[in-house]
Amino acid sequence: RACTPNLVHWTYDTWNVSKSTAAAMVKQGGDSWFFLTADYAFGHALERDTMGFVRAAGGRVLGQVRAPFPDTTDFSAFLMQAQASRAKVIGLANAGGDTINCIKQASEFGITRRGQRLAALLMHLPGIAAIGLETAQGLVCTETFYWDLNDRTRRFTAKLRPQVSVPLCMNHAGGYAAVLHYLKAVADMGVPAAKASGVEAVNRMKAMPCDDDCFGPGRIRADGRKIHPAYLFRVKSPQESSGGWDYYALLETTPAEEAFRPMREGGCPLVRG
Repeated sequence: RACTPNLVHWTYDTWNVSKSTAAAMVKQGGDSWFFLTADYAFGHALERDTMGFVRAAGGRVLGQVRAPFPDTTDFSAFLMQAQASRAKVIGLANAGGDTINCIKQASEFGITRRGQRLAALLMHLPGIAAIGLETAQGLVCTETFYWDLNDRTRRFTAKLRPQVSVPLCMNHAGGYAAVLHYLKAVADMGVPAAKASGVEAVNRMKAMPCDDDCFGPGRIRADGRKIHPAYLFRVKSPQESSGGWDYYALLETTPAEEAFRPMREGGCPLVRG
């Protein structure tokens, strides 16, 4: 609803990661959920969107608990509530340090060893590296880029790896791909025209097909949403990993045209009617 002619939204959003994670997990048998949610707008959006997809796929939501943000570091009481619910999946509707602390503490309590699964609704590969495979193994999450997806992503990563100290994730890929496509649009329309009008530069970005080594072919819709596939991953065990950044096993791919909220449902004023 807040989109403008100057906006392009790349990489992911709450609808995207919720759809990829929830629908696939319910289909694989994870049909009962309990949510541990960061108590602010972002956490609420993740919880709301994921609940909708769980229920649409035939699953049940057994409950939720909201942790104060940003003041919570001890999630033990919340995790005990999630464990007591006997839900097959505990959805972590939070991000960053909160997600990392939840995963570490869930491992300490042996929650996943007792059969419940953790679904991190927003996770990035550097976070997995920080946690370690021994603790994070079995976690399910969605990213729109992974360095080992295909030959193009592997070549891209091989070029950058000597210059970076953390594993590449979808945020790094999104920054690269968005800037690259903008520069292609500037080259196509000319620097003076691009400098004269941000709206016209974005219009040219929308008119041109996207193609880069991180996301492959794609497009930008009239509402400014960049379209590309989403990937559901399971974190490997230490024994499965070949070392380095080999952290993810691909579970399922959501095609580009299904991976983001349909434009007719977004309320964008640029496309109404």
